[in-house]
Amino acid sequence: MSALIQALRAALDYRQPLLAELHAQGTDCYRLFHGSQEGAGGLTIDRYGPQLMVQSFHSSLAREDLLALHAAVEHALQLSLLLVYNDRSQGNSRIDRQDPIYRAEEAALADLVGHEWGLNYRVRGRHAGQDPLLFLDLRSARGWVKRHSQGKSVLNLFAYTCGVGLSAAAGGASEVCNLDFAEGNLAVGAENGALNPQLEPMQFIQSDYFPAIRQLAGLPITQRRGQKLPAYPRLQQRQYDLVLLDPPAWAKSAFGTVDLLRDYQSLLKPAILTTAENGVLICCNNLAKVSLEDWREQVLRCADKAGRPVREWQVLPPAADFPSRDGQPPLKTLILNF
Repeated sequence: MSALIQALRAALDYRQPLLAELHAQGTDCYRLFHGSQEGAGGLTIDRYGPQLMVQSFHSSLAREDLLALHAAVEHALQLSLLLVYNDRSQGNSRIDRQDPIYRAEEAALADLVGHEWGLNYRVRGRHAGQDPLLFLDLRSARGWVKRHSQGKSVLNLFAYTCGVGLSAAAGGASEVCNLDFAEGNLAVGAENGALNPQLEPMQFIQSDYFPAIRQLAGLPITQRRGQKLPAYPRLQQRQYDLVLLDPPAWAKSAFGTVDLLRDYQSLLKPAILTTAENGVLICCNNLAKVSLEDWREQVLRCADKAGRPVREWQVLPPAADFPSRDGQPPLKTLILNF
């Protein structure tokens, strides 16, 4: 038995109690192997409903190893799963989809449905972006939102495919607004809403983060001297009872730069001002090089400087399918009560 299969089997054994719990709560989307912490850096194995997604980030898998991983997972779960392998170790992996190692079956690349917290989510093995349509490490936050959104207005910032918004709608939110720059992301969010017709419709705003959040916060939109800003949706100043801020590590536009390492405050301050009195702001940082303690102190100082000191806070760790040997997982989530 190869060392890789041994590591996978150990990971599957470790997850048995968690998988039973997830299945009971209506979840079939989860991480089965978190390679950086479980013996194979750069390799992840995720289940998305009927699909098994294997991704390699450092080096390509050999075909025989890939098929052995697939067989081991199916044996452990007693399920037949459609295999998709995304080799992201090459520089042109975003556009090169020739699949020299393994070509997925047509059924594996079709539009599928996965489930989390009893909700339906669109699953695609391949789409215009590289990342899966549902980030699994944010499941705990989506569950928290579902449990705490009854009767609340909810703003989902950097909404991606609107999983947090969907969770808020399922939790009985009075209003859910998803904001994202990418039209394609919001289109998948609308699909997710359509897959759950029992829920109240969500709102969608396609906009760069900076002009949108600064309008909501009542702050001016600045521009560089001699540069004309692109058009952007006009929004009225207002606040929400529950706000989620989950930005990417880095992005740049004509309106500003998202930089979680050097300037989290420019993202955080307007989000704080858009959170209602006695409201909740959930903020995330997915940079592994940033320590939770340092980031937490930065967040609390920013709130004080904005004139909105945090009344209570708590750390929301990822679920057990994202183990962390040093207790410092890349994704850090803080729940702030104002």
